[in-house]
This record gives sequence, C-alpha cells and structure tokens, in this order.
Amino acid sequence: MKKTAEAPACQEKFRTMIGGQALIEGILMRGPEKDAVVTRGPEGLNVEVTARSLPPKKSPLRWPLIRGVVNFVDAQVTGVKALMRSADLSPEETEESASKFDQWLEKKLGSEAFQKAVVGVAVVLGLAVSVGLFFLLPMVIGSFFDPWISSPILINLIEGLIRMLIFLAYMILISRMGEMKRVFSYHGAEHKTIRCYEAGLPLTVENVRIQTRKHPRCGTSFLLVVMILSILVFSVASAVLLKLVPGLSALRGTVWYPLIMIAYKLLLLPLVVSLSYEANRLVGRYDNFLTRLLTAPGMWFQNFTTNEPDDGMIEVGIAALEAVLPEREGADRW
Repeated sequence: MKKTAEAPACQEKFRTMIGGQALIEGILMRGPEKDAVVTRGPEGLNVEVTARSLPPKKSPLRWPLIRGVVNFVDAQVTGVKALMRSADLSPEETEESASKFDQWLEKKLGSEAFQKAVVGVAVVLGLAVSVGLFFLLPMVIGSFFDPWISSPILINLIEGLIRMLIFLAYMILISRMGEMKRVFSYHGAEHKTIRCYEAGLPLTVENVRIQTRKHPRCGTSFLLVVMILSILVFSVASAVLLKLVPGLSALRGTVWYPLIMIAYKLLLLPLVVSLSYEANRLVGRYDNFLTRLLTAPGMWFQNFTTNEPDDGMIEVGIAALEAVLPEREGADRW
C-alpha cells in the first residue's frame, strides 16, 4: 500500500459518540438519534436518513456487560443493511444482476420479508465466518499443543498469537485488493470528517482534508481489542475451570479435552465482546495514558484499513455526518 504523509489531527474540543462505516461508494454514519446512508452516484449524492430505535434508558439492555452484545448485534444488522443498500445504489448494479433464484425468492416472500431474510442470513454467515476464522481456527490449532503444555496461560497466548497473525494477514491482504481500496478510502473520509467535527471546525472539504485518517474508536480497532482481551479472559477462565473441575486435567491427550475447552471459550465470547465495548466507551470518553495505550495497536493497524480519500469522498463524509447531528446541540457528546 502506498504510504502517504499522515497529517496530525487538529486539537479536539470535545468527543462525539457519532461513528460510521465505509460502504460501496458511500458511508453509513450513526448518530445518537439517526442513521444516515450517503452514497455517490452519477446524479450526485443520495442521502437516506432513518430514526434509530433505542432501548428505554432504564432497560436491562443498557446495563454494562449486556449493552455490549446488544450494540454489537445492532451494529452488525445495521451495517449489513447499509452495505446492501449501497450495493443497490451502485452505478454497476442492475436488475439483471439478480439471479433467477433471488427473483423467485423475492416474489414468494415479498420484498420486505425477502430483505429481512437476506439481512438475517448475511449477519449469521458473517458472524459464523468471523468466529470460525478468527477464534475457532486458532483454538483448534492451539489444541494440538495441549498434550505438551499444561499451562492455560501459555496455551491461550499461543492461540492469541495465531489469532492476531490470521487477522493481520487477512486485513492486509484485502487492503491490497483493487475494489477494496476505494472502500478503505471512504473509511478514511469517515474518520477525517469526525475528527474535523470534534476539533470544532466548520465541516468543509478543506478543513476535513487536513485531519488524520486515524480515529481511536474505529470499528477495526474494536475487533483488535476483542482479540487482545480474549487472551486475558480465556487464560483466567481456563485456569478457573481447571480448578473447579479437577477431573478435567485427566482428559488431556483425549479428544474430549480440546472439545470441552473450545466449547467453553466460545461460550465466553459474549463476555469478551462486552468487555471490549466497555473499553471502547472508556476510550471515547477520556484521553490519557491508559486510553492511548489501549488504542495504540488499533491506531497503527489503521495504516492498512484506511486510505487517503479524494474530495468527492470527503463530501460524502460531510453529508453523512451533518445528516445525523442531533437537534439539541451537544446531545452527541460523551
């Protein structure tokens, strides 16, 4: 990937909870009250805004260690819907591109039911592939060391290293794909726009252009935090399980031991996601040595997952952010 000089961000005056996602020739921006999908087509910008449906303030779904999983699933569903919508609006998209099976299924289910079915399948498949590739596969590889390594900490460190290597290799490889370079440029435009807004500058192309394309609350960085925290959580939880179930150690060398440990760790994944979400909130609220330490790996990794955008992409980012600004000024601040 071509290296470019990274401009420092202007001094931020506040921190916003607004975040986004790069799409196909567009950006999804999520505010405290609204979501906006903005894409660029032959006729200019297309802006679609929808109201967010949030749990009541006193709902258990907002409790710590529960809200993380709820928000993660919500983000996945919203992200898939926005990605599909951006594909529909893409200049290359035509009615003939849909398969006969898709057309038959839509006719039988109806447009709305078909859309929900496709989104549901896409979310499930996406989560299954992510869990399988970045968690299940490293666990299976790590289980081969069980007969020789009794320390759960060392086993989980090996798994964590394998997990990180797979994730890094995956992201670096897709960053070199031609069709993904523009998506990563829109990713950079999203970050730059939010940086400009947090600096209290007018949202103009000139002001956005000079911002850094890295942001501490990046979704990719969140995944990196999930993987790092999984090493700690899995190590502690494995040691506790072996203490509580002494007979489990006797199964070492059999097929049952790795299967039990893998299933146990998969059950702990929601806890890892929840802890990572709380860490992301901490990073969003504060700027100190601890939060900068937590975000350092993700900030470095954004060298591969973001590219410098052109002015047209920046215009999309500005339109998307302006579309989700709350009616009451400051309602989006941490």
